[in-house]
Amino acid sequence: MVAILMLCLFNSNDSFSQNQQSKFEQDIASLISSKPKQYTRIDSIFKPYLRDSVKIKTLINKASSINYPEAESYGLNALGALYRNISHYQQSIEAHKKAKTLADISDNTELKVVSLNNIGVAYRRMDLVKPALDFHTKALDISRSVDHPSATISYNIAVSQNSIGNIYLILEQYDLALKQFEKSLEIEKKAGNRLGLAINYQNIGYAYEAQGEFGNALRNYKLSLEYNEQINSNLGRVICYNSIGQVYIKQHKYLDAKVIIEKALDKALHINDQFYIAASYINLGWVQKELGDLSASEDNLKEGLKVAKQYNLNSSIVEADKHLSELYYKTKDYQLSLDHYKASVTIEKTINNDRNLRYVNDVIIQYENEAKNKEIKALADENLIVKSKLERNQKIFWYSMLALAIIVGILVSLYRHRQLQQEKQILTLEQDMLRSQMNPHFIFNSLNSIKLYIINNEKENAVYYLNKFSKLIRKILVASSEKEISLEDELDTMQLYMNIENIRFSNEIDFEIKIDDNISTANIKVPSLVLQPFLENALWHGLSSKKDDKRITLRVYRKQDDFVSISITDNGIGRQEAEKINRDKLLKRKSVGIAITKARLANFSKGYTNDYRIAIEDLYDDNRKAKGTKVIVEIPTRPSVLQTA
Repeated sequence: MVAILMLCLFNSNDSFSQNQQSKFEQDIASLISSKPKQYTRIDSIFKPYLRDSVKIKTLINKASSINYPEAESYGLNALGALYRNISHYQQSIEAHKKAKTLADISDNTELKVVSLNNIGVAYRRMDLVKPALDFHTKALDISRSVDHPSATISYNIAVSQNSIGNIYLILEQYDLALKQFEKSLEIEKKAGNRLGLAINYQNIGYAYEAQGEFGNALRNYKLSLEYNEQINSNLGRVICYNSIGQVYIKQHKYLDAKVIIEKALDKALHINDQFYIAASYINLGWVQKELGDLSASEDNLKEGLKVAKQYNLNSSIVEADKHLSELYYKTKDYQLSLDHYKASVTIEKTINNDRNLRYVNDVIIQYENEAKNKEIKALADENLIVKSKLERNQKIFWYSMLALAIIVGILVSLYRHRQLQQEKQILTLEQDMLRSQMNPHFIFNSLNSIKLYIINNEKENAVYYLNKFSKLIRKILVASSEKEISLEDELDTMQLYMNIENIRFSNEIDFEIKIDDNISTANIKVPSLVLQPFLENALWHGLSSKKDDKRITLRVYRKQDDFVSISITDNGIGRQEAEKINRDKLLKRKSVGIAITKARLANFSKGYTNDYRIAIEDLYDDNRKAKGTKVIVEIPTRPSVLQTA
């Protein structure tokens, strides 16, 4: 009896498989015979088979054999998405790029946009911000150039905006990210696309979470989960479970977090998405660390780190290393803790740095400008049509020519005005710089200090410091007339400045300049008086409120061939305490010199292959008590090609 039942079951399953295969063959035959070119028509026939790699490859091969590029491009994009979902990103990118080539051959705008967005998503999953942004902005540019966009084009506009928002998330620009997600969400609501709504609510939740608004974050994550439940998306469930679990951890609801993260890991393993497998292991290790289950936490964090490294998931590597660093600190294995902390910082710098942020902003601005230019071009084309109809009327023609001449004159005038404004800005910057160095309080106080030496009959001190003061004023006046000077002259000027300022501190400050042996300060150019605002900050914010043992060390060294690094380290009270003291003062000391210096460094860097960099480090002792501040200014030294020419 059991054998008969088993035979019936086998026959039933076999019959079902045969029916499925027969249906697939009929659909393929229908697609091949009609050869539709619209994305939506191809998708309506082949959509049920998008999770079956064998059937997708069958479509690709058959479309290729009969020279049907639209279907082949569609199939390659579907195959690339499957590769992406199992974290085979290079294979995914290769498939999508082939799809883009075929879309170009067939001149199919919908498939071009779909391919470009898919390439961008794969790069974004690899934390490669620049190529991801390039492909998404190309997709957005093409989509917006379409006069009457189809549903596919409209959907891909939403995808591009959502992806650009995700890149802003990586770069921690949360307000900018929210604007992109809201634009994308508006399109998805109009289209009634539940998957798009799920994705955007998830991303909005992440932006709120990053800003510490956990209530708003949870509300959006749960909205996303509702839509994922409606479309029965296991991948969506994994993402939402992990996100909700992270918020619970931050709210100290560790048991609730552990339950939902375990559900996320189970489903991630089931769908075999390595990106979310790594994330789930790391989140589980995190919550176990908070619960005190350190052994299990270590195992899961190591497993998450292993998967992340295997698939080059840089963001996950950073998270795993950070949590392992905290875990080993708890177990007092300080060397391992330090190693993982350093590893996380190193990789994090490659993901999120100032250059990437500037790159993103430049590309977005460029895209907006291009969109406006296209609008202007469209208007100009309309004007040409009107002009061709009125060519017979000579009077109107000459009026048009006159108007055109006036417009050209206005444009030339505006261009010249803009040039003059830029020149004025540079002059104003240099004047502001001189004013900031020739601070009247500094001059008055310095002269007062020298006057005290005279009153006290300390003639030698008075003459000594008066000579230094006059030499400093002369150097400042000379330097202010030059855009750049040698680093050697700059250091001499700073030594004089510190000698004068030290009078006001009763010579309590130990100021030292250290120059590495491999540095030739005479051959390095820097903007004049660029270091003074940093020394002034160290003096008046770091040391003025400290009672004794006041030190400032200025060190010149190289970490990279194309930069000279200058560090200014004080052992003052630290930035937080200085800010608190400044808030309590009735007369607050305005520090505009740093802003002017940054603007001057930016202008100076235009003649070099690299941009300047400024970093500020808060220094702490073993008890996490502030012990000073370190400012590192990295000035480029390799001139650009145009500069050398």
